[in-house]
Amino acid sequence: MTGPPPDVAAARRRVRRALGALAPGDLVLVGCSGGADSLALAGATAFTAARMGLRAGGVTVDHGLQEGSAERAAAVAATLRGLGLDPVDTVAVQVGRAGGPEAAARSARYAALDAAADRHGAAAVLLGHTRDDQAETVLLGLARGSGARSLAGMAPDGGRYLRPFLGLGRASVREACRLMGLDPWSDPHNTDPAYARSRVRHDALPALEEALGPGITEALARTAGLLRDDADALDAWAERAAAEAAPSPGELDVDVLAGLPRAVRTRVLRGAALAAGCPAGDLTAGHVAELDRLVTDWHGQAEVHLPGARRARRAGARITLAQQPEPPHGAPPGTRPKGR
Repeated sequence: MTGPPPDVAAARRRVRRALGALAPGDLVLVGCSGGADSLALAGATAFTAARMGLRAGGVTVDHGLQEGSAERAAAVAATLRGLGLDPVDTVAVQVGRAGGPEAAARSARYAALDAAADRHGAAAVLLGHTRDDQAETVLLGLARGSGARSLAGMAPDGGRYLRPFLGLGRASVREACRLMGLDPWSDPHNTDPAYARSRVRHDALPALEEALGPGITEALARTAGLLRDDADALDAWAERAAAEAAPSPGELDVDVLAGLPRAVRTRVLRGAALAAGCPAGDLTAGHVAELDRLVTDWHGQAEVHLPGARRARRAGARITLAQQPEPPHGAPPGTRPKGR
């Protein structure tokens, strides 16, 4: 008796490993666009979950960005039902503009997946990102000058989201899709040079392979794993340090902060700013650097203005983060009180 082809076996093995901590009867949902990677994931999950005593369903998100998207979403849903997945949801979303088209579509997609998981009480949502996707994410982070957390890429286990294929190459996953007899849809956005990820996939990574030799994708993905370990350790250290550095909500002890390595201190400062109400998407490294100067290079300078109408001020050995006071009555809009 022969087993499945190697690529199919590898896909199923990765899914089984990802679902190993779940309890019999738990529901998992596969986020499926209809592309080869997510279809292979759906096929592998349909086979594996049933043999593990788990229930498996699917969600396909219609972003409404292309003509015929609703019909394609319906076809994907039919394929998922044909695999035996149940429940299967088709969710139409409106994509905004915040952060650019790729970020806006991603935000809308994850919001839809979260809502579907909540609605059905799913224990996990599976996503079909591959090792190649991970390498692209790291390269995009490098181009932005991001820190270790961003360069750590996507986590294989990020809360309710599981990415079983992060250790598999795209070619292997797509071969598994073909061998399972599934007919994927090719999203034209994946080859559109208007999108940064498409340019990385089709131009930057091949150029690096040509200039530096094969193995760039694997090396970038391996770098992400190493940096994730470092970032996790620093985040845990910062969490412990924050408990000591924040004697009360909205206040920070300068003496405690000054004794921390910068990598830990800036994490504490960023966390304090978020806790004070700064929007995460608007809080930049520049803002955190200015907060850090209140600790390491303070000469009585005025307050630091932060996103979300927040401000940070130092008095003695205390930094206070609070909402900015309203401008005086009759003052022009946008007027800020002068620091003392």
